[in-house]
Amino acid sequence: QVQLVESAGGLVQPGGSLKLSCAVSGSTSNSYSMAWFRQPPGTEREFVAAIRRGDGKTLHGDSVKGRFTISRERGKNTVYLQMNSLKPEDTAVYYCAATTKNPIFSYMPDKGAYDYWGQGTQVTVSS
Repeated sequence: QVQLVESAGGLVQPGGSLKLSCAVSGSTSNSYSMAWFRQPPGTEREFVAAIRRGDGKTLHGDSVKGRFTISRERGKNTVYLQMNSLKPEDTAVYYCAATTKNPIFSYMPDKGAYDYWGQGTQVTVSS
């Protein structure tokens, strides 16, 4: 059974940094397209960033572009989200998502592109 194991989030001051990780376990596949989404309190889950299997192309949401970076560790089905210059509006539950498919670039921000989801980890940005 495929599981996504996310690292712990935490409390960070505005302007600070935090790095999240997500590892795929229980799978025989060695190649996933993976993404991060987040859900602020009382709102819909929104796209943060994605990285596609194979070519490793990345895509970042407009609200995090230039501050967050998604990356992966080849051969280990692990994805990272480096978050810099954090703002209070980045406060949310962050979810990792994965699929063995290779979505077209324009579909990568869509929640429907992903088959597996992590349990979510809380990130709070506050002084």
